Amino acid sequence: MAPIFSLFLAFLMIFSSNAQGPPSPGYSPSSRVTSVNFDQEFRNLWGPQHQRVDQGSLTIWLDKSSGSGFKSLHPYQSGYFGAAMKLQPGYTAGVITSFYLSNNEEHPGNHDEIDIEFLGTTLDKSYTLQTNVYIRGSGDGNIVGREMKFHLWFDPTQDYHNYAILWTPSEIIFFVDDVPIRRYPRKSDATFPTRPMWLYGSIWDASSWATENGRYKADYNYQPFIGRYTNFKVSGCTANGPASCRPPSPSPSGSGSLSPRQLWAMNWVQSNYLVYDYCHDPKRDHTQIPEC
Repeated sequence: MAPIFSLFLAFLMIFSSNAQGPPSPGYSPSSRVTSVNFDQEFRNLWGPQHQRVDQGSLTIWLDKSSGSGFKSLHPYQSGYFGAAMKLQPGYTAGVITSFYLSNNEEHPGNHDEIDIEFLGTTLDKSYTLQTNVYIRGSGDGNIVGREMKFHLWFDPTQDYHNYAILWTPSEIIFFVDDVPIRRYPRKSDATFPTRPMWLYGSIWDASSWATENGRYKADYNYQPFIGRYTNFKVSGCTANGPASCRPPSPSPSGSGSLSPRQLWAMNWVQSNYLVYDYCHDPKRDHTQIPEC
């Protein structure tokens, strides 16, 4: 009877959660990672005149002259990478505010990438959070993205919320306020990033595709577009670190996989807030995405 009772409790937890937010995942991976100031882990990459650091927190902005970006001081082989972010309200169509892992500078045209990207929006619509994974991304001239897009159960312009990527040798998990929203398992070496990557963040004009496939462009009558970052959390295995290094666990068991309670929370988010899944897109060439 115990398994049946546990299943009943799990269902009760899901259906008793209010419509505004997911059920508690029961575990906070971010609580196991110490916060760092911006200068401890990052440097400006471009647009230094559009970047300001104040007491370890970062503000970057985009106007008609430039955006801005930053990069970690070290490359990583795996790890937990998070930040609290607050987004620009109002009209932000065409603008991307991001936090991601990449090795595009080291492997141009053939790079790996793990993305958290906020796609700007018009005045009457909410932000879209796009998660994406590239593996040797555009080596044949054909970029193969693995996008899953979400709306959020809160307004990301009103306060700071925590967004994170956990990249281990066996899976990639995306978190929002410690709630797992997507799990990308390693099903083969060909569909999983294994080369070292740096941690980046940026705000830039992506009018050609960001908002409704480029229908709405950045409007600089609304400039500046501002992205705010604080509470950076980085706990990773550096590229030249010891072979014994292990990234943080996503779950309380330390087993390297999500707990049943975390899986229920993730399923709730995907049932209520997932707006696009590349695996279910009939326009995609599924020979290029065999993991689906």
